Amino acid sequence: MNIANFDLNLLRAFDALMRERNVSRAAQRMSLSQPAMSNALARLRDLLDDPVLVRTSLGMQPTAKSLAVEMPIRNALASIEQSLAPAPDFDPAISKKTFNVATTDYVEMLLLPKLIKHLNQVAPFVRLQIHALGPDIPESELEEGIYDFAVGRFPQVPNRLLSEFWLSDNLVCLVSDQHPLFEDSISIEQFLNIEQIWVSGGQRTGVVDAWLASNNLSRKVAYTTPNFLMAPHIVAQSEMLVVTPSTIAEEYVKKMPLKILPMPMELASFDLYTLWHPFHAGTPAHKWFREQLMLLA
Repeated sequence: MNIANFDLNLLRAFDALMRERNVSRAAQRMSLSQPAMSNALARLRDLLDDPVLVRTSLGMQPTAKSLAVEMPIRNALASIEQSLAPAPDFDPAISKKTFNVATTDYVEMLLLPKLIKHLNQVAPFVRLQIHALGPDIPESELEEGIYDFAVGRFPQVPNRLLSEFWLSDNLVCLVSDQHPLFEDSISIEQFLNIEQIWVSGGQRTGVVDAWLASNNLSRKVAYTTPNFLMAPHIVAQSEMLVVTPSTIAEEYVKKMPLKILPMPMELASFDLYTLWHPFHAGTPAHKWFREQLMLLA
């Protein structure tokens, strides 16, 4: 195919069709009529010598060739758009920009008190909006600018995203300070047999369960919650145990009848990262906020 004869507007139509998997919705996305989008699809099929989208029992699905070129075309469009868009000036002292961050309540506890105090001094009109970080990396939300950043533990980062190490923490056991079984340590046998709370914290599998599985072991998880900050309240009023980051444990033993026990197995520290999409990385506002996150790590 000779690109000199290729209407580059068809690349935008291709991107909309791949995102929506539906001609009508793709037309709405591009503010076109449905006949115009159908015509664009027909031209794409002719130029690419490929059906692009085919009807299946699950609706319209992309062909193998479409999937192969989807991300290169999308990245090329993003690069063109970013190249042509003027970078707006960013003055944190007067900016009223809202930054959207997806993270867990654990990272909120670590970050927000310091970050809000810092922003009040250097960027008093800047606002934050925190979103709950789920088990899947919010790649599309980062790409589309719904989230500016995601902060958390990400065992695998898609190579379409950029990442930066933020900080490390260690895991400990947290139990009631009146627990009848423990003084200052816990054995692996006790760990496997005590009822526990598992804090998913936006993960499908935790560090502890990965270690247990590799050693053909399992523990008794009686209750699962996504919230790190709720678990200590339950543990303080029960004979259950929770594995939690040491930062949380150290904070809560100051306030509640709890005590910290070291893990009964050797576990490496876990790392927290900041993620963002390269499409937004070049803006002065985005770069500035990323620098503030690193400053407070």
